[in-house]
Amino acid sequence: MNSLDLPARPQDTRVVVAMSGGVDSSVVAGLLKREGYDVIGVTLQLYDHGAATHRPGSCCAGQDVDDARRVSETLGIPHYVLDYERRFREAVINPFAESYVHGETPIPCVSCNQTVKFADLLTTARELGADALATGHYIRSRPNGSHRALYRPLDADRDQSYFLFATTQEQLDYLRFPLGDLPKPAVRAMAEEMGLSVATKQDSQDICFVPQGKYSDIIARLKPGAASPGDIVHIDGRVLGRHDGILRYTIGQRRGIGVASGEPLYVVHLDSERSRVIVGPREALETHKVYLRDMNWLGDTPLAEIPAEGVELFAKVRSTRPPRPAVLRQCEGAVMVELVDGESGVAPGQACVLYSDDGNEARVLGGGFIGRSERGAEAEAMLSRLGAVPAQAHG
Repeated sequence: MNSLDLPARPQDTRVVVAMSGGVDSSVVAGLLKREGYDVIGVTLQLYDHGAATHRPGSCCAGQDVDDARRVSETLGIPHYVLDYERRFREAVINPFAESYVHGETPIPCVSCNQTVKFADLLTTARELGADALATGHYIRSRPNGSHRALYRPLDADRDQSYFLFATTQEQLDYLRFPLGDLPKPAVRAMAEEMGLSVATKQDSQDICFVPQGKYSDIIARLKPGAASPGDIVHIDGRVLGRHDGILRYTIGQRRGIGVASGEPLYVVHLDSERSRVIVGPREALETHKVYLRDMNWLGDTPLAEIPAEGVELFAKVRSTRPPRPAVLRQCEGAVMVELVDGESGVAPGQACVLYSDDGNEARVLGGGFIGRSERGAEAEAMLSRLGAVPAQAHG
């Protein structure tokens, strides 16, 4: 076996490296080239509009394509640029806007990995005769019987497992993540040593195609009629003011709500059907159960064989939060995750990612998108009186 757990010698093993133009994927290409693999660099041009292509932290557009080409020339590997703008717009940007309009908080990075990078690009890698597709993600995979299993990376600060939970078993068996056992400072040092021009380049941001983080601007452009004004309503029924569109709000938001109050208020629900922003105290955000859609399960025991009492594991409902104790259950044909300690600010459209434990060696067991959440009994009763129907799985 070679270092990628493949049977042939490195020089007889072709690897396509997904090169975004950043330091991480560039180092992956350099490491594999140094080990003697037959490396081919492929860059996807995903969008090419406005300020997003020029700001620091962009990805797969504008200067990034040139950076990937320059790195490939330095390493002496062939490099191809594929125009995936139309595919990216159809599979990632448009669904992102549609989800926001329905009061959800989508994660386009997951959609991008699901559709463009780990489906379309993976197919291209196979067509190029590659034995594996390697990326610069900070996550680990290891042999697990005849398949591979997914684990959190060594560098907890760079953990990207939350965005990769939807990787299917078939994709996982073909993918390789050479940076999973490395800390970020070591990767930058390697880039310097290799003489790569991107060694000090700023890391890409989570939502690459949104300039300056202004989601509402992108959505307003894609969905001109989506910003319908409506009422800002307290969970107790009082109308506190007006808003210019629910797409400008997210669950858990504290600042910039647009109403004056003698108490701290948070966005606790977005009622897209009635264009209402429902606000309330922090305790109204406390969530104890989430129901998942589009479930991707990577555990050894089939999901259908989960016992009635459920399985104890750990769940992560925000990328910036650690995995917390949870119980996975099948509930009337749906997958339900009980959050043992509760979580706040949980929104439909977010991911709930499942782990074997909360350590750095934790195995990623899969996850799903939150179709709806269940609060405490009092908050649920108040939302029900307002006629705020729990959010259902959009799409």
